[in-house]
Amino acid sequence: MRSIAAMVLLTSCAAVPAADWPQFRGTRGSGASSEAAALPDAIGPDKNLLWKTPLPAGHASPVVADGRVFVAAVDGKRLLTIALDATSGKILWRREIPHATLEETHATGNAAQSTPATDGERVVSLFGSAGLFCHRAADGELLWRKPMGPFKNTYGAGSSPIIAGDRIILCQDHDQDSFLAAYDKRTGRELWKADRGEFPRGYATPVVWKNGDRTEVVIAGTLRIAGYDLETGKETWTVRGIARLINATPAVGDDGNLYVIAWSPGGDNDEKRIHADPYPKVLAEFDQNGDERIALDELPDGPIKHRFPQIDRDKDGFITTAEYEWMERIFNSARNVFLAIRPGGKGDVTASHVVWERDRYLPYVPSPLYHAGHLYTVKDGGIVISIDAATGAEVKRGRAPHTGGYYASPVAGDGKIYIANDRGRVSVLSAEPEWKEISSADLGETIYATPAIAGGRLFVRTAEAVYCFGSPRSEVGAERAGSDP
Repeated sequence: MRSIAAMVLLTSCAAVPAADWPQFRGTRGSGASSEAAALPDAIGPDKNLLWKTPLPAGHASPVVADGRVFVAAVDGKRLLTIALDATSGKILWRREIPHATLEETHATGNAAQSTPATDGERVVSLFGSAGLFCHRAADGELLWRKPMGPFKNTYGAGSSPIIAGDRIILCQDHDQDSFLAAYDKRTGRELWKADRGEFPRGYATPVVWKNGDRTEVVIAGTLRIAGYDLETGKETWTVRGIARLINATPAVGDDGNLYVIAWSPGGDNDEKRIHADPYPKVLAEFDQNGDERIALDELPDGPIKHRFPQIDRDKDGFITTAEYEWMERIFNSARNVFLAIRPGGKGDVTASHVVWERDRYLPYVPSPLYHAGHLYTVKDGGIVISIDAATGAEVKRGRAPHTGGYYASPVAGDGKIYIANDRGRVSVLSAEPEWKEISSADLGETIYATPAIAGGRLFVRTAEAVYCFGSPRSEVGAERAGSDP
């Protein structure tokens, strides 16, 4: 007998229009659109541009539902949720998010880096310790808010909320007090909360996975992947032996399998691997005042000093024995890997349900794309790889037209793959195992956000604007400017 939560989820998914892209990486958790609408072969400032709306900066990806585009932004010290008309780009409403202070983020991040989620009636945004904010999609009225934190994380919050049936699912892995929780999307009431205190900072967004007869929430975190029952929040299975810091969100395949990339610096088995010495040795070498703690100014340049804020979990300015030994285990156990997991397992399924593994050419931030039985990845330098999802065998490896850094995840639709580097250069590839370059463009603005596909349109969020591109066959109008009402 199906659980109530599973039945609600299936009903909700069935009701989501094919032309919606309601949360990070779309509806299905694969990064691919299933709609048949035509998408442009070429894009650019003068190619297939339907509209461009200037906006304040934001790393969060756009989401689309019921003819509206929703984005998060930061304008000076103002945090914003913004709604635009998907046809014209006109700004429909913008709402300022109350907060005490802007949280510290990574040098490449900003205060609007978690992607909103929407069901067409409401849009939910996360702004770090300011919390969750739910606005009515039609007019921006604040329906409820859920304060959080303060989070102990010098890189800020990056994981995004998702909507599963009547529930908002949120994972927040920080240097202390990590958790996975479900909230009633109508009221913000907490339905369950799972402690993830063993996991330090992480940035992967949860996915919903049909694991045999169970519907689960899956999150990839430090050293292991875990599945949780959607209805109760109880952990049901795990796969161990992955990286120490996870950015990439898992992909759910049409074949029922789960695909996870886990890579972070120092986790490869090569000369760059980070090995943490035992704490007595570290104390003997660096504890200059003999207080059996390590302060930042006692350390020389190197892996420990560079990651001092991560090891100092309570942020008191010192590394203690417990903090160091905890991170020592993580550094020495970390393993960079790309793996496939088949459904049906319970408990520790590391030895029984991992279908295949890969350990080369793995991206740090971009999530894998699943499309038509193959996986596609892009890493820094523009290295694109297609992989047979059934076997893990590499089909083709090559360079995209543009090198540089890659933060945005690849997305696919209408037989095309769209990838964007951090310099604002977008490549269009054929969505086939032996992929080929179709076209490329330079938008001239930095891109960290993953594009969205909805209604035969491609929405690209840069640091300065949202662009909407459409095929000449698209019925979308050609108005190009939005303005605040």
